[in-house]
Amino acid sequence: MSFLGLLRHPRFSRLLAIRWTGQGVDGIFQSALASFVLFSPERQANALSAALGFAVVLLPYSIVGPFVGTILDRVSRQRALFIANMARSANLLLVALFIFSGTTGLELTTVVLVAFGINRLILAALSAGLPLLIESESLITANAMAVTGGSVLVVIGGGIGVGVRAIIDSLAIANHADALLILIAAGGYLIAALLTTRLTKYEIGPLQHEIKQASFTQGITEMREGFYFLRIHGDAARGILATAVHRGGLTALTLTALLLERNSFNDPNMPEQGLKSFGFALSFAGLGVFLGAFLAPYGVSKFGRHRWMRFAILTSAACPIILALSQTQLTLIFTAFLVSFFGQNLKVTNDALVQSKIDDYYRGRVFAVYDVLVNASIVSGGLIAALLLPQSGLGSTVPLCVSAAYLLVGVRLLRSSIFPPVK
Repeated sequence: MSFLGLLRHPRFSRLLAIRWTGQGVDGIFQSALASFVLFSPERQANALSAALGFAVVLLPYSIVGPFVGTILDRVSRQRALFIANMARSANLLLVALFIFSGTTGLELTTVVLVAFGINRLILAALSAGLPLLIESESLITANAMAVTGGSVLVVIGGGIGVGVRAIIDSLAIANHADALLILIAAGGYLIAALLTTRLTKYEIGPLQHEIKQASFTQGITEMREGFYFLRIHGDAARGILATAVHRGGLTALTLTALLLERNSFNDPNMPEQGLKSFGFALSFAGLGVFLGAFLAPYGVSKFGRHRWMRFAILTSAACPIILALSQTQLTLIFTAFLVSFFGQNLKVTNDALVQSKIDDYYRGRVFAVYDVLVNASIVSGGLIAALLLPQSGLGSTVPLCVSAAYLLVGVRLLRSSIFPPVK
């Protein structure tokens, strides 16, 4: 089925509306959070605080991830989506209250952790329900649409957040402007919750036999089975590791961009300008993600999955050198676009590779391992970059380290002798 046909699909379009609405609102929420924590005049941004921010965002994904599938096999996924979106909306009211009053520290960190933990449950429920709405031959296209469209909408939502904040910035104190943005996000999650009522109770599962087999103690067991399955299918394991390393490098470059925009390319005493410029660079990264998803099917059909993945990671290795040689607004945007573009080629192709190697019974287990490894790499990439970056963000060390990591993956982990060029 074509992209246009899937958009008009009466059942899939309902799931898409829930996912895309939620992820667009995610972008607004995350831009307000970044503005409060990293782009407030009274808080000087540094690499470590930004890296810890990435860790806070991803910690719930890594901890909750292995157990989410078990929960979603015991209760109505439609009800889980409704309740989770309502809870996320209520949670953001508390976040807005803390930000309005300028509260930081453990209180804010805790409620933000809860917010992202709920988000992990929502995305998992949407992914788990998709195969029950779409014919099997359209699954890859539907997955690409849902994931890529969602990623682009996070970026668009972030841009909307930056734009709205710029409008209201002159009318309110910075903290109050960020709190208002989060209230808008809370309303968006409420809309996402209402959109779930267009689905029937068990329309997206779980099936009756899944309810009987599910157990709250099976999360760790399933992770272990996922690792065991990947030991048998080495190319799937290598593809997951390559994708994880790429995402870790992308995080390191994002951290570099944040510090450059906040402390070097713009006046540190005018953080609003830094936030706008950072949002502009992220928009080009989002464009790279969007276009990369369209090129991937062509590259795979022409060269095969394994060759195309090796090409994507090796080309990615050349891109950070641009930023290492010259650190300007233009080279930053160019690097952001290219690394995101080839990174999305790698991820979309690897997702298809992993799906083609996994039996239905093991799919959830392997993707739980996939999630945890990618999230761990993102956190590690951020923390390593934080140790290497000066507060200004200037310097070639981090871009060159990212380039070297990508090159090593391409010539060693994905070399043709052990990662065969077959379609």
